[in-house]
Amino acid sequence: MAVNVTRREHPGEAGFVAERIRDRRTDDSASERRALVAGLLSAPASIAPKYFYDARGVRLFDAICELPEYYPTRTEAAIFARYREDIAAAAGNDREFVDLGAGDCAKAAQWFPFVMPWRYVGVDIAPDALVPALSRLAATYPAIDVCGVLTDFTHGLELGRDLSGDAATFFYPGSSIGNFTPIEAARFLHAIRRHCRRDGSGVLIGVDTKKDRARLEAAYDDAAGVTAAFNRNALAHVNRVLGTRFAPDAFAHVAFYNERDSRIEMHLEARTAQTIVVDGIARTFAAGERIHTENSYKYAPDEFTAMLERAGFAHVQCWQDDAGDFAVYYGA
Repeated sequence: MAVNVTRREHPGEAGFVAERIRDRRTDDSASERRALVAGLLSAPASIAPKYFYDARGVRLFDAICELPEYYPTRTEAAIFARYREDIAAAAGNDREFVDLGAGDCAKAAQWFPFVMPWRYVGVDIAPDALVPALSRLAATYPAIDVCGVLTDFTHGLELGRDLSGDAATFFYPGSSIGNFTPIEAARFLHAIRRHCRRDGSGVLIGVDTKKDRARLEAAYDDAAGVTAAFNRNALAHVNRVLGTRFAPDAFAHVAFYNERDSRIEMHLEARTAQTIVVDGIARTFAAGERIHTENSYKYAPDEFTAMLERAGFAHVQCWQDDAGDFAVYYGA
């Protein structure tokens, strides 16, 4: 049953930010730059997926989520809508709600009338969407203690200073965990479990499933070319960071399902031979040579249930759409 909420006057973004957002980001730009340079000079070359998400990349990803081929976003939303009360009953009411990779907080906010957390913690690396979203939530839900943490949790989930220590629901939708390797994903789930310090805590997570190769590949290589533009945009971002002169259109978007490893791979493939100066070093990309930009691992429900259980979560529940295209799990 949804809980009625009342509104209050908007408190003002500046005052909210000063009091309610903790910046745990570290200035590791030098090491990030070294890692990016090393990836480009390696063979095979690689670029970390974080370089997708400049301002243009965020807009392109939003467009991807609306594409007919890209089923994960709408399928997860449909599962949430169909099983909202069952999932809310599993997660419980009056918990601390920790939104990992919160972005604009929109997915989490849909749960507020059903689980009515006493405290909401939006966690993200980028403030641009998070800060105004937190301010709006604080105005809309006066009974909820709304706050935020700016951090890159892909390097480790360290929220001990920022959580209350009470029972908490950790929310990680969108199958973002698929961007971790299975070993990294297991480590991340263990880290979440370590933060579940009180009875009643748990994780609510969305995960893409294994399915027909053609459908998987279409989701990452749409007919309109939006995903291709998203992939190539990483090179434009790299150019700004490193001062390189990649010509994004000189690289073809390549996406395929690696069945052995149960993952979609995205690459940028050089259309012709070209030499790029990377941090003072000439790097020649032969025609057909690829730069690896992303993995997206897929899990069968029994596989991911077992992963949650190995991380220490018990009583794992799973909800799926009728076609089995996506799965939502709650583990306590």
